[in-house]
Amino acid sequence: MTDVKKAANPMRSIKIAKLVINCCVGESGDQLTRAEKVLTELSGQKPVFSKARLTVRTFSIRRNEKIACHVTVRGPKAEKILEKGLNVKEFELRNKNFSTTGNFGFGIQEHIDLGIKYDPAIGIFGMDFYVVLERPGFRVSRRKRFRSRIGVNHKITKQDSIDWFKAKFGGTVSDE
Repeated sequence: MTDVKKAANPMRSIKIAKLVINCCVGESGDQLTRAEKVLTELSGQKPVFSKARLTVRTFSIRRNEKIACHVTVRGPKAEKILEKGLNVKEFELRNKNFSTTGNFGFGIQEHIDLGIKYDPAIGIFGMDFYVVLERPGFRVSRRKRFRSRIGVNHKITKQDSIDWFKAKFGGTVSDE
């Protein structure tokens, strides 16, 4: 009885808050600008560069050097890009891809699997997809005025996100 009531409640529905696509090159320069072109072509948005937090001499990375780029996509465009990414993974994720807060992420080896045409001048890049899920009413934790916390029963659990993934995309989750 209570499960039926929970399923019928529109405030319990889960949706994609944002999709973050990260492409870490590990060095600045020409290769990073080519990764930026790949993300721009995939998302239609201008990527943001990430800087190194520490100097790592073995990798010849200096502090504050640009080493990666990422883009945040929201709305129906995020759902479309996520579908392409999951298609590469054949809609199969592992249990450890899902976090305890109800978000999930995965990586792909080659961006050309997403349907982007291969360009020898650009090369091949791998990238990470990270999906943040939310329910209606999550804005109360981010708004400026009358900010409050999200109740325990309203938070998205790991099992909720796994069930949403199976229902929305018809995917499978393995326990490896």
